Amino acid sequence: METNKHTAEPVLLNSPRTQEAFDTAKSSVKVYGALSAVALLAVIVVSSSGHMVNTFMWVRAVLLPVVAVLIYRMTVSASRGSRRAFERVSALAVIMPIAIIGIDLIPGVCPPWYAVMQAICMLPLIRVAFITRGSALRTAFPKSR
Repeated sequence: METNKHTAEPVLLNSPRTQEAFDTAKSSVKVYGALSAVALLAVIVVSSSGHMVNTFMWVRAVLLPVVAVLIYRMTVSASRGSRRAFERVSALAVIMPIAIIGIDLIPGVCPPWYAVMQAICMLPLIRVAFITRGSALRTAFPKSR
């Protein structure tokens, strides 16, 4: 039987291990979205209390909850067999935490409380990075030659 190089093997995709891994990944992305929304609310509260909030903080605080929705949709597509969505989620789950935390470590970019909050927001995505590299999903989406 020939398989489509753009989708996962149906038998492997429907296995309980694979679906459990995707359920965990989807839950983690939801937590990431909720934490990002809390970070946005924190920026709003700090700004409204008269403290300095720079443009960088505003832009990131607004964009990250939007990105959470997009990553969640990609994770759902991946759970339905989309190899392309799986590869994107897998890549973003590694790249985003490194980029977010790395930029926050640059002195003067943002206050320490914001950097800590952003690092906490990235923890669920780090979990997704490990899940997408776990055996259950690697088996469902083997690397193409």
